[in-house]
Parts: sequence; C-alpha cells; structure tokens
Amino acid sequence: MAKKLKRRTTIVQAGIGSDPAYHDVIPPLHLSSTFKIDGIEKKGPYEYSRTRNPTRDILAEAITTLEGGANACITSSGMAAITLMLQLLKPGDLLVAPFDCYGRAYKLIQTLADKGHFKLKFADLYSSEGLDDAFSKPPRMVFIESPSNPVMRTSDIADICKRAKKHDALVAVDNTFLSPILQQPLALGADLVIHSTTKFLNGHSDVVSGAVVTKTNELWEELDFWSNSMGLIGAPFDSYMVLRGMRTLELRINRAQENAGTIAEMLAAHPAIKTIYYPGLPSDSNHAIAKKQQEGFGAMLSFELKGGLEAARQFVEAVEIFSLAQSLGGTESLLCHPATMTHVAMGEKARAEAGVTDGLLRLSIGIEHVDDLMDDLNAALIQASAKAA
Repeated sequence: MAKKLKRRTTIVQAGIGSDPAYHDVIPPLHLSSTFKIDGIEKKGPYEYSRTRNPTRDILAEAITTLEGGANACITSSGMAAITLMLQLLKPGDLLVAPFDCYGRAYKLIQTLADKGHFKLKFADLYSSEGLDDAFSKPPRMVFIESPSNPVMRTSDIADICKRAKKHDALVAVDNTFLSPILQQPLALGADLVIHSTTKFLNGHSDVVSGAVVTKTNELWEELDFWSNSMGLIGAPFDSYMVLRGMRTLELRINRAQENAGTIAEMLAAHPAIKTIYYPGLPSDSNHAIAKKQQEGFGAMLSFELKGGLEAARQFVEAVEIFSLAQSLGGTESLLCHPATMTHVAMGEKARAEAGVTDGLLRLSIGIEHVDDLMDDLNAALIQASAKAA
C-alpha cells in the first residue's frame, strides 16, 4: 500500500489478514512457547517465544508505526520497559531524570545508582535554569516524563533533545499519559519512547504490559539482546489483549480528553480546590509548551484540596463512580492518592519537593457521561468540605 495511512487507520488495520495459515482477519493468538524447526540449519523466523513470538511482533509493529520509530521491544510491564531502557547505561554514565517522576521509577533509578550501575542526577527539567543545571555535566541519557506524574509538569522535549545532542546523549520519553495519538516524542528529537501499555494503549485495565520504541534499528538491536537475555519480554496473551485494546485508542482518548477538559474547568472554579494541575487550562503554567508539542491535553489531571489529608480522605469515601485504585488510562474513571499509593516509594522528602502533598488527588478520566462524572465529583467535594472544615 503506497499511500501513507492516517494513525487511526494504522491502529485498526494492524495485523489484519496477515495470518499465513488461514488468513484470519484478526491475527490469531500464538501461545506456543516453542516452534518446530524443519531441520539442522533450517531455522524459521520463530524458535522460542522468549526470543520471538508472532503475536508480540504484531503488537511491536503496531506501536512502532504509531510512534514513527524503527522497532519496538514489548515488555512485561511499564517498569520492565524502564528497566530495559537502563541497560543502555554503563557504570560511570550519567543519567539525568526528573525530580518528580513516578514513585516506583524514582525508587528503581535511585537504587540502581546507589549500587553503582550508573551515576544519577534528579533535575528540574521544566525551566531554563533547571535545564542549565541538568546539563552542567555531560549526561549519557536524559529521561523525560511529560506530562509528569502526578502534577502534570510539561518538559520542552525538543529543547531538551537539542541540548542532549550536543553531548551525544540519548533521550528517552515516557509517553504513557498521552499516547502516540497526542504526542510524538521521536518526531521532537527523542531516541526512545517508553510506555506502560497497561494504561491508555490497552485501555481496559485487564493487562499489565510495557513497550520501548526506538528511533534506530541499532538501538533496538541492543535492547532486543537485553530483553531476550533478561527475560523482560511481554507474554503473547497480554500482547494480543493490548493490540485488541489499541484498535479503539483514538476513540477512547478523544472521549476521555473531552471529559477531562470539562471537568478541569469545573474543578478550577470550585472553592474547595486549592490548586488544579491540567495543562489544558489556559491558566496553567504548562499550557503554552503543552499546546506547542502536543495534539491534545489528555485525560489525566490532579488537584489539591484545601483541607489536606482529612479532606482527601472524606472525598475518597464520598465518590461513587470514581474508584480508588492504582493505574490509569482505562475506560472507567479512577481516583488515586499519590502520597500513599503511587509515590509512597520515593520517600517523604522527595514527595514534598515534587509537590505530592497529602491533599493531592489524581484523576484518570474515563469515557462515562461527563454529567455523571461531574455530579459525582461535586457531591464528594461538598462532603469533603463539610467534614474537613
């Protein structure tokens, strides 16, 4: 097919009719751990599923196409994807990472650095002064989380990539919050894109999976070696489920994003809210850069309640549609208290520096009717305000 297809079409058409045996429209699930070889020195493309699997390969091709990359490694989780990315570093290499990244990623990076796997600098990647300090010593890799989890800070990805190239440094961007529908890090100059495909790519909260997309085949070959050798690979069934979920990615993202924008405007005007974090609001300090480099503002937002921890506790107990749960990016709306859930591993001091207060709540907006979601939030805010006063 000579004509370049739109992203929506490439998702829906991923693997369609590619089965060589029976020409299934939807590519079949290949669960086999091993594959028959015709004879010595007569190996086919598949031998053992840790090394290569047809179902996993179709998913890798689909995500690669969406991100505009060269190839991808499918991993067992988003944290496995970050672990795989870190294999590109050697002892003595400097990794620059955001001071406010996801709590488990923060703890992993810090622990590996303490063991001497690489050198580490947590930095402010959101201001010119912070970036000048971040690049005061030449890094080997810069890890970007944009928007950041959970306070939605936005890095200027293109600017960071230009700075990194002066030092021949790699740039890896976690694109989980936005997905390739709303942000294209490789087109902005990044070398690697990280996904917890558990989230928006799968979109149904029934899979744990991850991916690393590379800009070049050379990077992919190195990561493929480590993925195979360390057994970080994603399972065939999980890959099948993510690919199925991805076929509705654009539809889900657009509806959830529309809901999030409406809810953010409502929360921004509510007297019980101390601060709201959503770059889609023109008043948000990240609005300009997000508008420049993104195709939308996503379905994630956070807010801090005036009543602190007690208000947050009352709010969580009062909501009926929003579920208090880990993770994000599903069709259903979820609520998270980062200080005691997703970011507890980073420690109290690091949480304070990152702005993860006891009164902060993170919302993953789903595709339910927006009126029902706003009614639920308004009712919970009334309860929280009354009992925390």
